[in-house]
Amino acid sequence: MKIDLSGKNAVVCGASQGIGRAIAIEFAQCGANVVLLARNEESLRKVLRELPASKTQNHNIIIADFSQPEELRNKMKNFASEAKPVHILVNNTGGPKGGEIYKAETIEFELAFRNHLICNQIMVQALLEGMKRNQYGRIINIISTSVKQPIKNLGVSNTIRAAVANWAKTLSVELASFGITVNNILPGATKTERLKGIFRSRSETSGRSIEEIEKESLAEIPAGRFAEPQEPAYAAAFLASPFAAYINGINLPVDGGRLNCL
Repeated sequence: MKIDLSGKNAVVCGASQGIGRAIAIEFAQCGANVVLLARNEESLRKVLRELPASKTQNHNIIIADFSQPEELRNKMKNFASEAKPVHILVNNTGGPKGGEIYKAETIEFELAFRNHLICNQIMVQALLEGMKRNQYGRIINIISTSVKQPIKNLGVSNTIRAAVANWAKTLSVELASFGITVNNILPGATKTERLKGIFRSRSETSGRSIEEIEKESLAEIPAGRFAEPQEPAYAAAFLASPFAAYINGINLPVDGGRLNCL
């Protein structure tokens, strides 16, 4: 089975680094035209240069900040009116800062809700008509295993990720008849700057070394290692492809078996 996304247009959010960058590269390798979206223009242009491209492929960037939903809405409205219809949308943005939930300020929940769920909604509304016209749409949300099993010291993230998962499930039912699927990828501990930041935060609050915390985290993973960013990207490429047309409304863990639930 060879995944071929030739002729498909994809928008990948949070594409300047980590899992988003890996997904963008994988989509391009599969033949898609990829639009990279993030707030850092320099980083986006660096990734843009890294994307493989054939003579028929065309890649581009959108500079937008998910902490500014109205700015994002305007940019996506302009993009949708000028660009070719998008077949694949990957919603992906950095997670909220760590900490125990009872210590979190209410503004932290509001900001996280806006950055994740509200901006996901803006992205879908901007690109949905093109998917409907093509009778082909793949909306893929990069969330977290906390959807199934809350993660210690990530209280705000646990809360918001669950909201996004339920939003996505509802959307999957509403859009299925248009040939559009909506699925969530739940990455486990993956070698990204986000994971390094979580380890640093835990080290600072606990007084233990980063090495000790890494070892403790690895002990929870049956595979005995952290994921490479391209491993969730492989799952995204499959869900974006025609092969996944009958897979809809699921949460797909890519976690090395860490979750203690089905």
